[in-house]
Amino acid sequence: MNHLISSKPIPLSHLRIQDNFWSEYVRLVRHVVVPYQWEALNDRVEGAEPSHAIQNFKIAAGLKQGEFYGMVFQDSDVAKWLEAVSYLLETGPDPELEAVADGVIQIIAKAQQADGYLNTYFTLKEPGNKWTNLAECHELYCAGHMIEAAVAYYQATGKKLILDVACRLADCIDSVFGTEEGKQKGYDGHQEIELALVKLYHTTSQKKYLRLSQFFLDERGQKPDFYEMEFARRGHKVHFPALDMVHDKAYSQAHLPVRQQKSAEGHAVRVVYMCSGMVDVALETGDQELLEACKSLWRNIVTKRMYITGGIGSSAYGEAFTMDYDLPGDTAYAETCASIGLIFFAQRMLQIEADSEYADVMEQALYNTVISGMSRDGRRFFYVNPLEVWPDACDRNANVHHVKSERQGWFGCACCPPNIARLLASLGRYMYSLQNRIIYTHLYIGSDVSMSWEGGDEVRLVQDSRFPWEGAVRFEITTRKETEFTLALRIPKWCRAEAGLMLSINGEEAAYEGLMIKGYVHIHRRWQSGDVVELLLPMQISRVRGHPLVRETIGKVALQRGPIVYCLEEVDNGANLHQIILDKQAVEEVQFESELLGGVPVITVPAQRVQATDWEGQLYQADSEVQTIPVTARFIPYFAWANRGRNEMSVWVKEES
Repeated sequence: MNHLISSKPIPLSHLRIQDNFWSEYVRLVRHVVVPYQWEALNDRVEGAEPSHAIQNFKIAAGLKQGEFYGMVFQDSDVAKWLEAVSYLLETGPDPELEAVADGVIQIIAKAQQADGYLNTYFTLKEPGNKWTNLAECHELYCAGHMIEAAVAYYQATGKKLILDVACRLADCIDSVFGTEEGKQKGYDGHQEIELALVKLYHTTSQKKYLRLSQFFLDERGQKPDFYEMEFARRGHKVHFPALDMVHDKAYSQAHLPVRQQKSAEGHAVRVVYMCSGMVDVALETGDQELLEACKSLWRNIVTKRMYITGGIGSSAYGEAFTMDYDLPGDTAYAETCASIGLIFFAQRMLQIEADSEYADVMEQALYNTVISGMSRDGRRFFYVNPLEVWPDACDRNANVHHVKSERQGWFGCACCPPNIARLLASLGRYMYSLQNRIIYTHLYIGSDVSMSWEGGDEVRLVQDSRFPWEGAVRFEITTRKETEFTLALRIPKWCRAEAGLMLSINGEEAAYEGLMIKGYVHIHRRWQSGDVVELLLPMQISRVRGHPLVRETIGKVALQRGPIVYCLEEVDNGANLHQIILDKQAVEEVQFESELLGGVPVITVPAQRVQATDWEGQLYQADSEVQTIPVTARFIPYFAWANRGRNEMSVWVKEES
């Protein structure tokens, strides 16, 4: 195969996060989020919407009596939970958690049918309709998540039961789909199987899994249309009547063959999952045409269809992209899963091309939308991540009813909580990558990592990071002998070099300008044990403006400091946040408040508040002057909003003209 030259992430077993900011999230995932979600999957969280996901598997395994309950893709919640557990076990032993996971795996194995088929919905509710409604019913999507979980668990523990389940499931799928006579030339409505099969190929070296992944990608959008043919075969039966998934081809990116797609259309999560699979296949096959399609879709998303928070998918209808520059804040959907999928996509693009643009977006989505999706206590979650919230309107205006002013305990469609868990549990995989003798640092997170390459050289890198509140980063290198390699450090897009960017090696300031390659400072030298590299990235407060074609942000600014986007909350600024106008020339001040929201920097800036005096009994006035009073606007990090009760929030704020 014509492989592309690529970098590889560092295995989780070789890395330990020890960071003032992220260690708390890692602790939360292990000790709160995963146990809480286990309770939710077993319907033991009081007041939360029932899941029944574990019960479905027990019934399918013949261990319980009952009927299937939940969404058609309910199985995927269990798979994502198991994947999160796997990453936790890879980073450190936990016999009790491993025993729980082993018990779940036993149940899953018993629920698998003799031919390898595994799906509790069709096993229990529609046993005669397997593989008849791929457009709507997520069979391959659920299979993909189970395969991903199986690979992760095998890598973490070496136990083969769940990997054997995954291989039998993949073989079952391979017997049904393909170009051969008698097989279906189809693909799932929700992409996921594509990237899962590549992971299974990496683990087993079975090329048939890679070929099957490529088949699913190549078949999407071809003529004659698969969805319409299966629709006719099943007598026009519809599973989700509110969405026309059969005929709305763009919804599931089936409107064109994947290599011809230039803009991100339809369901946002599906787009970025598809792109992740496309990059995976391109990496393995050297398919340049597929890679160019990925680049086109990336450029369209990040330059025309992405929120400042790294959120994507602006429309509640279809959880979808709409058109270029359509980025309303108050009706934004910006599903948590979509930003997680964008991170998957970005990480894979980094493997092909170490360009800081991909890591910048990965950082943007991670520090803003993703961690906004979970409360500080790890027990409540956002599915939707708006940039402006008026709670009364959320209750009474159907156009914004999807927006919640408070995080929820669980969801009937609970894809986001376990997705957050599996991403944060595997955070170490997104921090570094290794290509030949170049160590790329993509995220500045305190950590201790070991790596090696051909020749037997081993390097230990201890990173001390003060992110995201300060831009000071320190690396100490430990080697057994003098070792030649390149340390490539990302310079984020938000960093203004003229404000005081500094690089030093062993205490001596070093020039960096001539060392920049695609946003990374490449420091090549023969390193000795004890060498220290320090990087100072100035974190100034920026007033960020939207593109002039984004209608909702004209005349407004958003405040950003380092990777963190800020917002106003009613609890700090009073009701009617839309009345606040920032003084154009005012100087922002930042103050770290250790007792607020676990300790965050707060930004304050002089502003004016529009007054509603002399308006009694009138809705409109001619030739009236706007009356304002001076106030101090107070901003907190966007990810921390909605942790102090129900109140208004806004990222974008008017600025005086």
